[in-house]
Amino acid sequence: MTSLRGASYVRAVVFDTDGVLLDSASLHAAAWKTAFDRCLEALASGGNRQPSFDASGEYRRLVDGKARFDGARAFLEARGLELPFGHADDPPGCGSVWAVAARKEQAFTQMLRTRAVPAFPDVVPALDALRKNGDGTACAAVSASRHATELLESAGLHSRFEAVVDGREATRLGLPGKPDPALFLEAASRLGAHPRNAAVVEDALAGVEAGRRGEFGLVVGVDRTADPRRAAALADRGADLVVRELTELIGEPPGAPP
Repeated sequence: MTSLRGASYVRAVVFDTDGVLLDSASLHAAAWKTAFDRCLEALASGGNRQPSFDASGEYRRLVDGKARFDGARAFLEARGLELPFGHADDPPGCGSVWAVAARKEQAFTQMLRTRAVPAFPDVVPALDALRKNGDGTACAAVSASRHATELLESAGLHSRFEAVVDGREATRLGLPGKPDPALFLEAASRLGAHPRNAAVVEDALAGVEAGRRGEFGLVVGVDRTADPRRAAALADRGADLVVRELTELIGEPPGAPP
């Protein structure tokens, strides 16, 4: 099976936002680098000097797709750095895990003031094709980011989805972050679809794992890096198939005109 045309049981598709729909992953990675590097610099003054945050490898392995607190905690634990959890209203800094997460949020918000976040060129053709698929395939967008809804609106994509579950909704509903499947399950529920009759489309390892844990009928990994190791990692986490572009989901080859 190379596309949704080979999965007639799929009645709904749940898309991750950052890195799948919007070219925003690099912005998130840069914001995390600002937060982590400042913290590493502060800790270095106490004799604990470490390499700076790898905004490519470490970002994808430890942070990508996760809620801010979970991402901050994963990185700090991987580096053997112990900080108190703190509280969700901690100010930006490096005195607690929540403070590091708040510094990332601060950096990301500042970047959004000067940088546009566009949709990938394959997104609109793929969504249009899915709507023309029989009676139309219901689509939802999911993100751990609190900014996802406004970014989808600014990119002109929000109205193309029957449901959007972003970080604000996750907080309101008390949903755990990926690799827990709660975000995806909530989105499928809003589409009126059973997970077995729905597909998850994700570029993050944690997101692919969440789709598999949620027992979705189809889990699609998106690898825009052209790195075979990345594609293999997505498959290892549970992706049924890995695509370079979303148009492959509806049977179009990469780079085909809409």
